[in-house]
This record gives sequence, structure tokens and C-alpha cells, in this order.
Amino acid sequence: MTGLARWWSEMAAAIADHVPGGIAGLFVLLVLLALFVMAARAWWRTWLTLPGRLLAWRPRWRRRKTKPEVLDVPEAAPKPEQAASDEVPEVPAAVLLSLADQYAASGRYAEAIRERLRGMVRRLVERGVIEHQPGWTVTEFAAAAGTRQPQSAPSLREASSIFSDVWYGGRDATAAMDQRMRALGEQL
Repeated sequence: MTGLARWWSEMAAAIADHVPGGIAGLFVLLVLLALFVMAARAWWRTWLTLPGRLLAWRPRWRRRKTKPEVLDVPEAAPKPEQAASDEVPEVPAAVLLSLADQYAASGRYAEAIRERLRGMVRRLVERGVIEHQPGWTVTEFAAAAGTRQPQSAPSLREASSIFSDVWYGGRDATAAMDQRMRALGEQL
């Protein structure tokens, strides 16, 4: 044996004499020591970067949409906001479109889009194109009206797509979307 190998064997034997389990116990002790060093190093790295992480942390909550305030509607007609959000109120289409214009003027484009779609539904009901069925989805409404009045089917599909993107898809409503809904309502 060479000098280095002999020295290593004697040192391991001398240490193993003081460790329970002999050479196997020494091996287990070295593995535990290595795991402790790695865990301490990982903890130290985390501790050093913790303030930066805390400063960059943001809650991942979705913003709750505030309840829309009721705008002034002519006293002769019932207020559209009294109806459930998925129902079309029993008011003339002109009142709904006026309310949509008021919402758009105050920058509340999502509510304006909803009222414009309600106005489209009310206008088609008033003309006798369709009978309003409570509980219809926007897509079912567009399909039913499109079969009765085929020339309006593309406009209704696009209007229902804009409405669905905003109210169900979570997209932010914009002035351009409101203008497009206004144009689609006029085409109807």
C-alpha cells in the first residue's frame, strides 16, 4: 500500500472506532452531514433572496366587478336594472339604447354592450321576429333570430361574440367594442 492509502485506512479505522456502527455508521454520518450542508445552503440562498421576492409578490386574486350604479331613466318606463342580469327588461328598445348611450358616455363599456344587446333582443321581440324565451343564452338567441331573419345572422353572431368575450370571457370592454355593437344594432 502506498502512503496515502495507508494513511486513509488508518484514519477511517480510528474515527470508526469512536462512531457506533463502525465503517457503516461513519458512512451514514457523512451522508447526513452532506444532506445538512446542502439543506443549509439552500436555506441560506432562499433567505438572501426573500426580501426581493416579498417585494415582487402580488396577490393573484381577480378583481371583483363593482355593481353598476343605476343611471337616470325616464320616469315613464320601469328601470331596466330591476330585472335579473340575464333577463331582458320589459321596456322599449329605445330606453335600453338610451341607457347604453349613458353607460358609454360615462366609460362603462361593458354595461353599454349588455344594454345594446338587450336592445337588439327587445327590438326583434317588438317586431315579432322572435318570441323571447327567458333563460336563453346569447348564442341560442342569435341562432333563433338568425333562422327567422337570415340576413341578420352574421350581425347577431358578431354581437353575441362581443358580448360573450366581455361578460363570460373576462375581456375588458373598450370604446371600439361599444361602437361596433352600436353599428351592429343599427344594421339589425
